Amino acid sequence: MSAQYLKNIEFEKALKLSELVEYQPGQVVSRTLVQNSHVGVTLFSFDKGEQISSHASSGDAMVNMLAGKARITIGDKEYTVSEGESIVMPNNVSHALYAEEQFKMQLTVVFPY
Repeated sequence: MSAQYLKNIEFEKALKLSELVEYQPGQVVSRTLVQNSHVGVTLFSFDKGEQISSHASSGDAMVNMLAGKARITIGDKEYTVSEGESIVMPNNVSHALYAEEQFKMQLTVVFPY
């Protein structure tokens, strides 16, 4: 049997990623699918008004919006990213996320080798 690198997700089943993480009042909820020294894949749900404050990562990070809409700040620029859209946050550049309404996203971070 081969090694499995994904966790917290069913194999060989068609899934809607947006249904794998639920909204919780006043919270940011996460579900890690992969985390190792090369890549991280995490699903998030944000209740309205919740945020992740400004920080930077050593890896390039791509947000794929699964539901709703978020305000994402990268460096000193603000972007509104809606369901079906994606945005890349470059490594070592500060970024923050804010939920003007509830939203769900998939975050993929690729770290340098």
